[in-house]
This record gives sequence, structure tokens and C-alpha cells, in this order.
Amino acid sequence: MDLYKELILEHSKSPHGAGLRDPFAAQVHHVNTTCGDEVTLRVRLAEADGETVLQDVSYEAIGCAISMASTSMLHDLVSGRPLDEAQDAFESMRAMLTSRGDDVGDEDTLGDGVALSGVSRYPARVKCALLGWMALQDALTQAVDAQNDGDRHETGDRHETKENAR
Repeated sequence: MDLYKELILEHSKSPHGAGLRDPFAAQVHHVNTTCGDEVTLRVRLAEADGETVLQDVSYEAIGCAISMASTSMLHDLVSGRPLDEAQDAFESMRAMLTSRGDDVGDEDTLGDGVALSGVSRYPARVKCALLGWMALQDALTQAVDAQNDGDRHETGDRHETKENAR
């Protein structure tokens, strides 16, 4: 348990991936109204080997150690991964955090994220740990919708996206 506490403190004091980066496909801002934690999160997508990859996740966040650590761990787990792997990580994290202690998490899927398994016993803290993850889901939905919208606007050899339409 001490190792888990150390991992959470390490990630909260030196968050991985922090700082908003350009370019990005979508940006969202989420607030945990219960405690005041906030995150602004950006995602950038790319195509690699015929599949969409979450090329980068960047963020600015203020909040408690759990919220900060969870978002840092999120960055490590999903940046550079195919969207289906990022979705698997989200589902595993959500299942673990909402299990009330019944799911200790799969280290192969969640890496350092299993350090947050104890949070599931404290329902008031679950929202803190899920804040960045919920922002990620929202940003990915927006980015994929924009990407699909761009695909629908393809006419002849001209490919119009929301960025091009401005």
C-alpha cells in the first residue's frame, strides 16, 4: 500500500504530459463541482497502419493529489495508443474505481493506475480519480465526430474539415 501512495504522490507532484500542446483535434474543460478539481484536456489523433491512434493527450489541471495523479497516469496509458486500447484502459479504470474495492485492476491494462484501486472504497473520491478520464471520453467523442464530419464533407479531390472551413 505504501508503494501505491508513493506512486500517487509522484504522479501528482510531477504530472506526466501536463501542459496544453498544439495542434489538437478537440479540447474540453471539466469541473468536479463536488470539490472544485478542474481539467482542460486536449487530444490529437493520427492515422497509423490503417487505424486511428490517440497521438497525444495534453492537459492543464488543478486539484487534489488523486485527480492530478489519475490524469498523469491517463496520459501514460493512452498517449500513442490505438483508440480501442485507449477505450479499454478507460473501461478498466472506470470498472476498478466504481467497484467499491471488488476490482483491484489489471496491471497489464492499467499500469501505475492500479495504485488508484483503494480510491474505490471512498465514493466521494471516485469523481476526483475519474475527472480526467471523463474529459478524455468527451474529447475523443468530439475529435472522432469532427473527423467523421470531415469524411462526410469530402467532395471530389477536395477534403473539407472543420479546420479548413474556418
